[in-house]
Amino acid sequence: MKTLIVYFSAERGTTARAAKEAAEALGAELYAITPEKPYTAADLNWRNPLARCNREFMAKKDVPVSGRIENFADYESVLIGFPIWYGCAPLVVSSFCKGYDWSGKKVAAFATSGGSGIGKTAEKLRPFLPGADFKGAKLVYSGAEAAGLL
Repeated sequence: MKTLIVYFSAERGTTARAAKEAAEALGAELYAITPEKPYTAADLNWRNPLARCNREFMAKKDVPVSGRIENFADYESVLIGFPIWYGCAPLVVSSFCKGYDWSGKKVAAFATSGGSGIGKTAEKLRPFLPGADFKGAKLVYSGAEAAGLL
């Protein structure tokens, strides 16, 4: 069974560390979800109502993604990782998900967070994974915990 871990990580790198640990534990391949326009520290300052992260959340529009996984059909299982923003996955994650066929794939999501809970992350992410056997989303504190979701 071929497994892929895709993740979006912001400035602290917490999600990237967990994704890399999970990839090692599962023998999985790793892919970083990268927005076309990378986030700066100012973009991520959620305390500033005019910061990019707040404008994107309010607009509910796709965030263009850089790059593409050409052999996505080869993977049977996909683990998706991200930090929690506004009680759900960042819009760049759902934008990424829209670009792929999830039919028949076993999918689980893990989230890292500096303070907010998992909220309704699974419910909000599910519509972007049509046809997937979606196992849900869980807040994790380590890559080993994330690896256990698949």
